[in-house]
Amino acid sequence: MAPGAPSSSPSPVLAVLLFSLVLAPAQAIVVYTDREVHGAVGSRVTLHCSFWSSEWVSDDISFTWRYQPEGGRDAISIFHYAKGQPYIDEVGTFKERIQWVGDPRWKDGSIVIHNLDYSDNGTFTCDVKNPPDIVGKTSQVTLYVFEKVPTRYGVVLGAVIGAVLGGVLLLLLLFYLVRYCWLRRQAALQRRLSAMEKGKLHKIGKDSSKRGRQARHFLPYLHPLAFWEPRA
Repeated sequence: MAPGAPSSSPSPVLAVLLFSLVLAPAQAIVVYTDREVHGAVGSRVTLHCSFWSSEWVSDDISFTWRYQPEGGRDAISIFHYAKGQPYIDEVGTFKERIQWVGDPRWKDGSIVIHNLDYSDNGTFTCDVKNPPDIVGKTSQVTLYVFEKVPTRYGVVLGAVIGAVLGGVLLLLLLFYLVRYCWLRRQAALQRRLSAMEKGKLHKIGKDSSKRGRQARHFLPYLHPLAFWEPRA
């Protein structure tokens, strides 16, 4: 290379940026499910699964559901979604009872299990891959099947709190409504009293003016002796 000619090698800063882009690991995908769900025998339940990813939803996105029976050690695959198509595994007790209700466009990989039975108790795991974002933890939801779905303490507490708040809001509304009506009535009464007072003053003024005119009218007809006083 001739002396004084510009160097053609990349700058150190550009080299570092290229290196970091090539070797930087993909950000972990985050999967969300409920902690637990309850269902009654013979009913159906929805197992919700959603995710967060730093990448746009890929055409190669996939959802996989696995099931581990209560007290069991091994998990089996029961459902898989890939290439825009749902696939229900042909083994296990769920093969004719699973329905795909998710929508990858909304980052939703939910499924429905129909005709619940006691043997369905266990843990369901949702796994999502959104290439190139494929690194991340799965999420698990535990299913409890009962003869009759029990009322959870949180639901009862929420209902009680909602009822109390509703009662307080109703009382406040009634209070302000009564106060508004009372103030409006007081204002109308005040206007009426003010109008009556003005009417009285106007009437008194008219009477005084009338008496004054009458006095001026009869004054010329009075006898002069009426105003004469004898001298001592």
